[in-house]
Amino acid sequence: MYLNTPSRSTIRLTRRGRIALIAAGAVVAGTAVAVPLLSTGEEKAKPTSLVIPEGWRASQVYDAVDKALALPGGATKKSLRKLDLKLPNDADGNPEGYLFPATYPLEQKDGKKATPESLLSAMVDTAKKKFGGAPIAAGAQRNAMNVYQAVTIASIVQAEAGGRADMSKVARVVFNRLERGMPLQMDSTINYALGRSTLRTTEADTRIESPYNSYQRMGLPPTPIANPGDEAMRAAINPAAGDWLYFVTVKPGDTRFTADYAEHQRNVAAFNAQQKASPGAGK
Repeated sequence: MYLNTPSRSTIRLTRRGRIALIAAGAVVAGTAVAVPLLSTGEEKAKPTSLVIPEGWRASQVYDAVDKALALPGGATKKSLRKLDLKLPNDADGNPEGYLFPATYPLEQKDGKKATPESLLSAMVDTAKKKFGGAPIAAGAQRNAMNVYQAVTIASIVQAEAGGRADMSKVARVVFNRLERGMPLQMDSTINYALGRSTLRTTEADTRIESPYNSYQRMGLPPTPIANPGDEAMRAAINPAAGDWLYFVTVKPGDTRFTADYAEHQRNVAAFNAQQKASPGAGK
């Protein structure tokens, strides 16, 4: 999955990299509508809840909690040192993938203001309830993996899929490539390693030294690369039937899956043409 370089044609396996990072940071909701955190000089109603969108990375969640609770930057991430989140052993204390996307109240049941510790604990508890049931465990086992690996695949699906309709197909591409001993070559893992979100991955990017470089490393990345929602998790344990090895989203609503490399190159050419016709679309 290579992006445009001056000296060679482009070859891309996937195209996603999740642009919808809600760039301003937190999405903070009142009782019915979203309430921005930035002051305009007028008195605003205090937000009552924090919305964590599907596909946010842990770093985005930490920043959102800091803003929602009016804390100094980095405070929420530091609070992890004080927490025992009872994550899976494979996580090695890293909650990535287990900060479940949902709406969380900014006031606790006892009436006290929420804290980073209470919010992160609630997110992980929600994830454990969502992922800890028998259907998820059975689905993971059916696909010869454990639940943590299923969450990791779900995070890739969440980042790569052009929409819900594509999720089970993206999951199948992941499985097909793993089963054939092929590197995943997912742009989303490169983006995670570089702490960015873009559709433009260069050949140089694919040579970075990182355990998340799925061009250079075989198998799954060491942790999830985002916090997936229900639909992505369902896709990860119930991939669609198909022989696809490549996909590219030429434009919204037009994701093309194929097992044929020559056909994929034609799809990539269509993607590149679309990018040239819409400058800035892949930033």
